[in-house]
Amino acid sequence: MANRVAVISDIHANWHALEAVLAAIDEEQPDELWCLGDLVGYGPRPNPCCAAVQERAALCLAGNHDLGVLGQLDLEEFAPDAKASALWTREVLGDESRSYLESLSPKGRVEGAELFHASPRDPIWEYVLTLEAVEAAFDLTEEPLVLVGHSHVPLVLAQSGGTLTGGLAPEATVAELDSGARLLLNPGSVGQPRDGDYRAAWLLLDFASARASFRRVAYPVEETQAEIHERGLPSALAERLARGA
Repeated sequence: MANRVAVISDIHANWHALEAVLAAIDEEQPDELWCLGDLVGYGPRPNPCCAAVQERAALCLAGNHDLGVLGQLDLEEFAPDAKASALWTREVLGDESRSYLESLSPKGRVEGAELFHASPRDPIWEYVLTLEAVEAAFDLTEEPLVLVGHSHVPLVLAQSGGTLTGGLAPEATVAELDSGARLLLNPGSVGQPRDGDYRAAWLLLDFASARASFRRVAYPVEETQAEIHERGLPSALAERLARGA
C-alpha cells in the first residue's frame, strides 16, 4: 500500500469544489488518490469532474448516482431533484466520461483496506449512519481499515474488543491508524457536504505516521450555484450548497 493516500468521495459534478480539493491535495503530495464514487449527479459540471478523477485516481468506485446516470439503476428509486439531475446529466455526459464510469465498481479492496461507495452490506444504497449499520460494516469486512462514502458526512468509528467509539469528524479530526482498533472512515463529500459545513471535505491517510486527517477546503460556492441555475437544474441543489445540508 502507498504510504500517503488522499481519499475523496461524492464529488457530484461540482467542479469548483473538486478543483479546490485537488489543489489542496497537490500541496500534500500524496502517493495516490482514491475516490469512493458519485462523480456525477446533482451538479452542473460532470465531464471535467470525470476527466480529472480519471487522470488522477489510482482507484475509483462507482456511486449510485453514477449508476443511475448510466441507466444501471431505476431513476424512480431517486428523489425528484436527483432524478431530474440524472436525466440532465445523461444528455450532457461525454463518451469518455461515460466509458470511465462504466468501468467502475461500487466496491474495491487493497492491502489493508476495503472500500465501498455506500456500505459493505449494500455497496450502492445503504447509509452507514446507525449503530446497526456500523456493526454490520465491521462484521462483513476483514481488513483493519474500511472506507465508505455516500452519506456526505465525515465519520471516524473505531471497533476494539467489541466496543465501538467515535462519530462525526469535523475539520482537524485525527484518527490513529495503529491503535489496535479497526477503523471505519468516511471522508465526507467534496461537492455536497451535509454536516453543516459548506466547505469541500477530503481525507489524508498517512500510513507512515499512522494518522488519518480530516480536511476542509473553501471554494467559490456562488460559482457552482450560478452554473446550476444557468443549466436549469433544480434550484434547491444550489441553495443547499451554502448551508452544507
